[in-house]
Amino acid sequence: MRRRALLLGGASALALAAGGAALSAAERTEASALPRLLTDAGWRGRALGPGAVGDDDWLAAGRLPGADGPHAGMVREALLDLRALTRANGAVAAGPAPLWSYAWPRDSAFAAVALAVAGHHDDAGRVLRFLADVQLDDGGFEARYLLDGAGTPDGRRRQDDGAGWALWSLRAVLDADPSRSRARERLEELLPLLEAATAFVLERTRDGTRLPEASPDYWERRESELTLGTVAPLLAGLHAAAASFSRLGRRTRARRVAGAAASLARLVDGHFAPTGYLRYADPGLASGGVDAAVTFLMPPFGARARPGVLAAFDAYQRQALRPAGGLAPGAGWKQDGISWTPETALVAWVAAVGGQEQRARHWLDWLDAHRTSWGSLPEKVLPDGSPAGPAPLGWTAASVVLAVDAL
Repeated sequence: MRRRALLLGGASALALAAGGAALSAAERTEASALPRLLTDAGWRGRALGPGAVGDDDWLAAGRLPGADGPHAGMVREALLDLRALTRANGAVAAGPAPLWSYAWPRDSAFAAVALAVAGHHDDAGRVLRFLADVQLDDGGFEARYLLDGAGTPDGRRRQDDGAGWALWSLRAVLDADPSRSRARERLEELLPLLEAATAFVLERTRDGTRLPEASPDYWERRESELTLGTVAPLLAGLHAAAASFSRLGRRTRARRVAGAAASLARLVDGHFAPTGYLRYADPGLASGGVDAAVTFLMPPFGARARPGVLAAFDAYQRQALRPAGGLAPGAGWKQDGISWTPETALVAWVAAVGGQEQRARHWLDWLDAHRTSWGSLPEKVLPDGSPAGPAPLGWTAASVVLAVDAL
């Protein structure tokens, strides 16, 4: 059942960012001083608790992407981390550390797809049901939720991309299920999620005839101008929703949504192509640079990538490169030398899906070489190559599983 999530605890402590600017901790999780590592080798056992099915038995119930390849060990640990991050109610913690122990719709969407391609279809279904349970009355989502689904941890602003990610994830989970009857049952069960999220995106874009309003995106900061990181997931969501309605045999609805997607795609190209698909559509804000959101315009999120998008994808990997060899969230991100694993893993996946095998393997090799001593993928890698921040990070773990599966 959809419901308005309750805001819990309105305090917004201030933290000092690297550049000296005061930011609200309710807006930026990473605003606090960067820790080396926030977790340890025993966290999975504590998260699962006594009596849980053993790791080998759980893995055997599904499949291990890349089982015979060089990244099998990394995929195994990533899947086990996703399992431990996923609660019985389907909430997926972004990470095990306190400030990350919340469910972001975006991270949850990726986790659901990764679990599905690994054959853990019931687990993937639980994640989608959690998203349906916390979905707001207008079909959108808060930025993040308490793991019990009772509300949000603070007054952080909503992120409109959540509806797009939920729609994309629903379609991808269904596509990964070899049982057509089970996929059909799941789609019918989650029809309220599909209907409401689609209505939300159509309302925000006026049936694809206008760009949405500005909203925070995966950079987790306040935005006064529209970013590619907001509109691209909404576009991906419309494409996915059209396919889901078609699967249900609702052809009229599917055509309307597909038409809105085509219209919105033209708007995105018209506004973002002139600046080279940078972070902001406004040419006056071109200093934002190209960022990882350009991947959201490429398969597996969209049907095909335009030449300008492919050029921006290449530019991002050059301009956002950091000393340790990974990528920052964008070329315009603060110059602190830190590599971020979720964006690096995202590039690996998109490269793999697009047939750029050598490039995908390069980024996967880098991620594999910068895991923690116990095997988890951290959120960040410092300039000296050491892991930092929470480990694991669910978004990174999911994208790695998906990248190896695509290879």
